[in-house]
Amino acid sequence: MADAFDLTGKIALITGASQGLGAGFAVTLARAGAKVALAARQTGKLAELQKQIEGAGGTAHAIAMDVTDAGSIRAAFDDAEAVLGPVDVLVNNAGIAIPKPFLELTEADWDAVLDTNLKGCFLAGQEAAKRMAGRHDGSTGGGSIINIASVLGLAPIGHLSSYCASKAGLIHLTKAMGLELARVGVRVNAIAPGYIETPMNSDFFHSPAGEKLIKGVPQRRLGQAEDLDGALLLLASDASRYMTGTVITVDGGFLLD
Repeated sequence: MADAFDLTGKIALITGASQGLGAGFAVTLARAGAKVALAARQTGKLAELQKQIEGAGGTAHAIAMDVTDAGSIRAAFDDAEAVLGPVDVLVNNAGIAIPKPFLELTEADWDAVLDTNLKGCFLAGQEAAKRMAGRHDGSTGGGSIINIASVLGLAPIGHLSSYCASKAGLIHLTKAMGLELARVGVRVNAIAPGYIETPMNSDFFHSPAGEKLIKGVPQRRLGQAEDLDGALLLLASDASRYMTGTVITVDGGFLLD
């Protein structure tokens, strides 16, 4: 498995890398040998992550990126490629949620979630794909785009209508991108996590309401960030060279219930 998922020589850019799953993805990819560009709106938290990765023998570079701004994305890719080299792997991870009943959701709430979770993946994915396609010569070049979707894009729950809609859209965007970009050597796939414990949601999942949700998972447990490592490394590596437009669910059986 280690050889199959060896990312030595690859450059990976991770959006939303300042905390949670994004930070974990960066550490996992760096451990597998990739040089990682750590992208987020606020770079303060990225400095410690960069230090952590470099302390373990990896290579990392922190860059400012607002995924809702095409100019910011373009500048971030320029920065990453000037320091690390051409980006081979993009992990579209940046995302937000605004939990509210549907009747209380404002237009501003809707726009904030869709702009980050869906438009942001479109903008970053298009920028990455243009650069990757430009290096493809029919046998080499290209790259891999990994969109971080959610099982809630396939099976919605209450009070998260904008989030569910954004992730459902991202799943279909993944398929459309995979279809169009296959001939220029760019693979586009998605990971759809189930309930994964992070510092941001840990308190909720230890509340009565959160424990009730966990009981609905066939494995009867929360996922941990490292439970996503297998899917991430598969899609980032050449082991998935014949995969595109695929959505991998990592959910403890949530969608089976």
